[in-house]
Amino acid sequence: MTTPNHSQLGQPTTYPDQYDAALLFPIPRASARAKLGLYTSLPFLGADIWTAFELSWLGARGKPQVALAHITVPCESSHIIESKSLKLYLNSFNNTRFTDALDVLTRLKADLTEAAWRGGVVQSSVGVKLVAADVFDREPIYELDGLSLDRLDLDCDRYTPAPDLLSAALDEAPVSEVLTSNLLRSNCPVTGQPDWGSVQISYFGPQIDQAGLLRYIVSFRNHQGFHEDCVERMFLDIQTRCRPHKLAVYARYTRRGGLDINPFRSSYPQPLPANQRNARQ
Repeated sequence: MTTPNHSQLGQPTTYPDQYDAALLFPIPRASARAKLGLYTSLPFLGADIWTAFELSWLGARGKPQVALAHITVPCESSHIIESKSLKLYLNSFNNTRFTDALDVLTRLKADLTEAAWRGGVVQSSVGVKLVAADVFDREPIYELDGLSLDRLDLDCDRYTPAPDLLSAALDEAPVSEVLTSNLLRSNCPVTGQPDWGSVQISYFGPQIDQAGLLRYIVSFRNHQGFHEDCVERMFLDIQTRCRPHKLAVYARYTRRGGLDINPFRSSYPQPLPANQRNARQ
């Protein structure tokens, strides 16, 4: 089965330490997207940008090696990869010997690409970049650029997604804005554990009411959904209610189990954001 309840998420687990690609548990995107009215072509581009902070393997002579991994899963892939299964998969490298870092990278890219397109035709590969220990100090901390919505002093009383809170000045000249908030919280749909995040909304179009947008972001506080699903819901709600000519939504969630997941969705082609962690990650 490929539903979240059939994964290792929330289950007692023995951590393997010998390489095993079968540990990866893909979950079809189709069911979550169908709830958003997405059945065929997607109204956005983008990717799910992951950082793996706990990656280690044995070199050819048995000496442990460590690295960070930046992983980019294209949003058009047929599956997401359940995060605990990815953690277990990465742990399976711990006592396995590999020729060198390139051997590890090649294995990661092949396995993750297969999982992201499980049972179908691979249309685009999962990107993988390894960051070696001797350049860890080149991984600085950045906060999301933009005007903080959190500066607003307002009342909030809705904690499940409320798109009716969104509005824009549809009869006025368009503006270009980048807005941010650190108040995003949602919950794992299987375990109920909280997922903390920051979100950046970039758009060109009718000016969005900032108070309503912040209340809308806060309304995810008790919502149960995977990171990817939450960002896609946000994108579609803002697009429908505020009618921007251009829109991008980017969320950076705090890590759990040595992994962070940072979905990015855009209505137009543009480079993906640099995978740069913020202070909470």
